[in-house]
Amino acid sequence: MHDPASLPRLPPLSAGTLLRALFKCPSTADARAPLATRFLLSSLDAGHVARYRAALGFGGTHVPLTYYYLLAQRAHLATMLDAAFPFRLVGAIHVDNLLRAGAQPATGRSLVLASTVGIAPPAANGAVQASLDTEASQDGQLVFACRSTYLVVRGRRGGGPRPPAAPAPDLAPLASWQLANASGRAYAALSGDWNPIHLWPWSARLMGLRAPITHGMHTLGRTCAELERAGGRPLRLLDGRFRAPVELGAAVRLAADLAQGCYTVEAAGRAAVEGRFDFDAAQVMQGAYSRS
Repeated sequence: MHDPASLPRLPPLSAGTLLRALFKCPSTADARAPLATRFLLSSLDAGHVARYRAALGFGGTHVPLTYYYLLAQRAHLATMLDAAFPFRLVGAIHVDNLLRAGAQPATGRSLVLASTVGIAPPAANGAVQASLDTEASQDGQLVFACRSTYLVVRGRRGGGPRPPAAPAPDLAPLASWQLANASGRAYAALSGDWNPIHLWPWSARLMGLRAPITHGMHTLGRTCAELERAGGRPLRLLDGRFRAPVELGAAVRLAADLAQGCYTVEAAGRAAVEGRFDFDAAQVMQGAYSRS
């Protein structure tokens, strides 16, 4: 067992990191070869957690489940920048994200983030998805687990008619909000994700989009806050499947079934995100960092 103190530090999301991602070329590595990384985070930044809570509208004092993605994202990007990851990062599409909470972390103590990569066999149309699984632990106890799935190779168009979509569940309206035109830049400053598609109209057009879109995890974070507010408890599990982009300035609506644990986020008349969730029955909306 390695001494955690000897592990490399969890890299920040910086302009230099994003430039490396933009210019990373596909490697000749075997896509079936195992790829795993381990990083050390010296401690959670309580001030940053507080800013995240305020920006997304969380109640209570716990660490929000979706905040952990900001840590997992840093581990994921560092892992995908490894020469052994055989795909380019430009053009990769975040298609699904699953977060699961463990114990609330203690302040001032380190976390170990261990990540592994799984690459699915190509679909019939040639599309390839890669999943990155990260588990964060503190003193051997799980704090959170995150699985992010990315479309890393787009499939061929055509291939016959698509199967009919499953009928949408009958969900009750829960919340709505209006995205500000500057919300992409605000969330980028909070998350460190300065992907040009989220920032300005001109930068989005340079990347092939007609308009800037919000970060998918911005939508999922706001969804998490609204579900917790309605249920009166923190979430211990949240899955989000990203179906369609949400443009900055759009009106967004959340509908959910709190008893069945399913939700849909709609914008511009179509489903943008949908998934499932589970409340933490052991907590009401309180519980700060553990101080043990």
